[in-house]
Formats: sequence, C-alpha cells, structure tokens
Amino acid sequence: MDLFDNGPQTLVEDAEGGIRYWSEFLPPALAREWFEALRDGCRWQSARRPMYDRVVDVPRLMAWYALDEVPGGLPLGQMLERVRAVVPGGYTSVGLNFYRDGNDSVAMHNDKLHQLVPGQPLALVSLGSARRMNIRAKSGGRALGIDLEPGSLLVMSHASQTTHEHGIPKTVRPVPPRMSVVFRARPQVTRARDPWQMRAPEAEGTQASADARDRAPGARQPAAPEKMA
Repeated sequence: MDLFDNGPQTLVEDAEGGIRYWSEFLPPALAREWFEALRDGCRWQSARRPMYDRVVDVPRLMAWYALDEVPGGLPLGQMLERVRAVVPGGYTSVGLNFYRDGNDSVAMHNDKLHQLVPGQPLALVSLGSARRMNIRAKSGGRALGIDLEPGSLLVMSHASQTTHEHGIPKTVRPVPPRMSVVFRARPQVTRARDPWQMRAPEAEGTQASADARDRAPGARQPAAPEKMA
C-alpha cells in the first residue's frame, strides 16, 4: 500500500492537522542505513533526573542538534528534506532518543509549549525496531496505542500538545534498539540555550553525562563531548 497516494492515518483531529501517521515514509533499506549512521555517529549522552527523594538515570540515550549546526556525515539533512516534502514547517532543531532495549522508555508527556513555535508541526521519524507509542487525551479516556514501525513518520500539531500526551512504555518483550528523530521549530531564544539545561522534551531537564555514547550498540569510541553552554 502506498500511503503517499492514500494519505496518512489520522489518529487525532484538530484545526492544525492533528496527529497523523505514515507507516512507510522511508524505504526499508534507507531506514536501516540511516539508523546505523546515526547510531554510530551521533554525540549520544546519558542523563540523570530527580524523582521524588532520589536521582535516577533517564532510561534512554539522547542527542540534540540545531539544524544549522549538524555535523558532517549525519544524514539529518537528507531526512529533513524528505520530512519537509510531506509536512512543510519551519524546523530549526532535531532531538534524538536511543532506546537500547525494552527497559528504555519515555513517560507520558507533551512538549513544552514555550519551547515551540506556535502553529508549527513536530515530525518524528522512527528507525530501528518497532515500539509502541501511547497517545492519551488530557481530558481522560483510554490511551490509543500505535506501533511506530521503522521508517515511519508521526506528525503532531502544535495544538495537539495542549490536548494530548504521548509516551513510549517499557516492555518485557525482547526488542532490538529503536531510535526516534524529532524535528521541531524552536523560538530563537530557546535555540540559543543549552537543551540539556532548559527542560526540553528530548532532555527532560536533566544533566548530561559524557560517558554514554560507548554504551550504544555499535557506536564508535568518541572523544569527550563538548559542553553545551
């Protein structure tokens, strides 16, 4: 089935386009190639965050780049071209999450509105293995679960961040690594700040540590990452 001819699957409706899903956004071979390139080439970092009376590890690895400062060799520019061809937007930054296994997850949340340009979409490309995303209305009711397939595209409107939450739950099933690549439009003042200190969705307000990238399967041994000030 060609979803570009038949249109995306609409999961949530609103005046800005809602939440839409393309299961076959990228050809399988290209999705695998880009997964390996980003897995091995990104500046992955781990983080810790306070939770109640203790500090815990954030259960995934993360990376962040301003789109005008993407290192050479990463296929993020080519990926952005494909995203813009389907969902035009004023994207300025990209955040990546690396889920190493079923123990890695992200809690239900919405993106912080003051860190997004109003009216601009969020575009999430999934690579690696499939993982279940839950989408739940803030007004209540049952969550909608959708398996984000490798090479798929999920687009969320700015307005949907006021009405719905989304998250990737843990799973006891053995699952290979999975990666999300999320393109966002950030206000200029936000782009100038350190994403690891500004409680961005991809960083969740945590302190980054410099020892994580070698824990990503297949990653090269890096030099210590520069501080993001």
